[in-house]
Amino acid sequence: MKDVEAPATLSIPEHLLIARLRRGDPSAFELLVRTHQDRVYDFCVRMLNDREEAFDLTQEIFISIHRHMDKFRADAKLTTWIYRIARNHCLNRLKYLKRRGRGRSDEYGEANELSITEAMGGSESPDAAVTRKTDRQLVHQAITELDEEQRSLVVLRDVEGLSYDEIMDITELPEGTVKSRLHRAREKLAGILTKLEESFGGKGD
Repeated sequence: MKDVEAPATLSIPEHLLIARLRRGDPSAFELLVRTHQDRVYDFCVRMLNDREEAFDLTQEIFISIHRHMDKFRADAKLTTWIYRIARNHCLNRLKYLKRRGRGRSDEYGEANELSITEAMGGSESPDAAVTRKTDRQLVHQAITELDEEQRSLVVLRDVEGLSYDEIMDITELPEGTVKSRLHRAREKLAGILTKLEESFGGKGD
């Protein structure tokens, strides 16, 4: 979802943007969409593993944000509130697709590199570049095999790089629950990755 170039930061303070949004200022909502649409779309792609579904759902998410702006708490962070809405929509859509038997793998694309598989930096040989691409594909496939709740935690923490405090706000779960569930999700992810690597043929063979 790259049709609109998003600025790196809001051009006005967040509290002023929120005030304008609550007044129904259309230019404020346009700024909100420009600033956050790529982040929301990427999150949906990682959760749904389907670009078309992610595109449609991203639009639904911003419609929901617009409709529920009056419910935004003054002491909350706008980004985490947006993530909460996006996560809830993704979880609901995944359950819907599962009931209809429509879950499928999608081409993830080279532009979306997972932070948990990025190399340490420096120049790479062609073989190393191929290995990194394969690693990204395997990690992405493994993430999609987690259940919806585990997937959301891994994506929020290990892909999006959010803090535990932010994830607690998004999921409305206590810190201990977030950490224990994330730990179990990572253990399961490691097991899935091992099986995928074995089926792929192993590295260095």
